[in-house]
Order: sequence, then structure tokens, then C-alpha cells
Amino acid sequence: MNGRLYCSKLACRKVCQFILLALTLAISCLYASPTQKLDREHITSTLESKYGERAGKRARAWFRVLDEAQGLSEKEKMTKVNNFFNLFRFVDDIKLWGDSNYWSTPMEFIGVNGGDCEDFSIAKYFTLLQLGVPEEKLRITMVKATSVNQYHMVLAYYETPSAIPWVLDNLDTRIKPATQRKDLLPVYSFNGRQLWLNKEKGRGVLAGSSKKLAKWNDLKYRLGVERLRQPKLRLE
Repeated sequence: MNGRLYCSKLACRKVCQFILLALTLAISCLYASPTQKLDREHITSTLESKYGERAGKRARAWFRVLDEAQGLSEKEKMTKVNNFFNLFRFVDDIKLWGDSNYWSTPMEFIGVNGGDCEDFSIAKYFTLLQLGVPEEKLRITMVKATSVNQYHMVLAYYETPSAIPWVLDNLDTRIKPATQRKDLLPVYSFNGRQLWLNKEKGRGVLAGSSKKLAKWNDLKYRLGVERLRQPKLRLE
């Protein structure tokens, strides 16, 4: 089994906890942090001071992606963002952070130059929000990768509410409709507003608000560069 490609088996134990939690949710709304103008100099200098010079270079490269993607179609934005983040390294949480299931923020992911499947998906999600892609079109999605019998996370884009989603993934780097990803079985998905339990590719049953996902709340609290965590493992 290739540890660089697939999430740790520890995620298997976590997914059951998430599903049980989802079944108890009451429907309500929780909006993601609104898109705001970024302080590029502060972000870049902070990443450099926390993680080193190359982290600052990655931050500047990320800002270039944001600049170059302005004016592109949503699908072109997806391609640009997907290609950028798929250059990063895959590393299990326990090795990188000393934590079996840590969701790093986009700034931590950029700073340390790697993470696991959740981190790839989260970074793509927030970057596309920053580029103006509507939140209702995006869902971070837990799936089961049947080829290795492990759980995995991807980002799904819905052009319309009833459309088959396009899948942004760090395993198969080509963006494909979910119907072409026979290796992925959807389990649940969420964005800043809602949580869905998935029963088939491209479809989901609304299960409530994403605010009851503890990992999601913790992630939102740590967004930005004021609460950056130092990794256990240095990748460079």
C-alpha cells in the first residue's frame, strides 16, 4: 500500500464517529467566513518566519495563482487550483503533526509543503472560495477508495444543485465527473453551511448543519496565520 497516496487507516475509525454524529444533527445554517482581502505581505512574512524561506516562496506562488485565476471560468479556476495543490507532498497526520487526525489550515498546508487528503481538499476549497466560486457549489467529501479499502477525502464541485459533481483529488489528478470515479464511494460531504449523507455518486441527503463537526469548527477557528502549528516532521 502506498502511504504517499492514501489516507491513513486511522481515518477508518474516525469516519464512523462522523456518521454517528451526523445522524443527530438538527438543520440550521452556518456560513463560512466571507471572502476578504488578504494581507499578502503579512501572510508571506509570517509563513517565512514560522516555516522557513521556501514557505514564503510557496505563499507568493499561491498569490500568483489567485491573480492569474481572476477572470477565468469556474472550471478553469478549479483546474488551476487543483494543479497547484497537487504538487504538494502527501504525508500522514501522525508523521507530520504527531496527531492521528489533524485538519491543517490552508496556510499550514502551504507552510509545511504537505499534508494528507483532508488538507489537500480543504486548501482547494478555501482557495476556490477566495476566487469567488459560490460556497453552495463546493462540498468537501469523504469517500471510500474501494481499490485499497480505505477512506479518503476529495473536493466536489456542483455546477448546479442537481448536477453530477466534478471531483478534485490528489490521487487521480485529472478533474473528472463522479460517474467516472468508480473507485470512490461517497459517505458524507459538507461545506460551511450544511452536512449531507451520501447514498450514491452526486446525490446526498441533507443531514443538518456542518457546525456540529468538531474538526470543522476547530479548523475555522485556526484560519489565517495567527494560530499556526509547528509540525513534528520537517519536510524541507
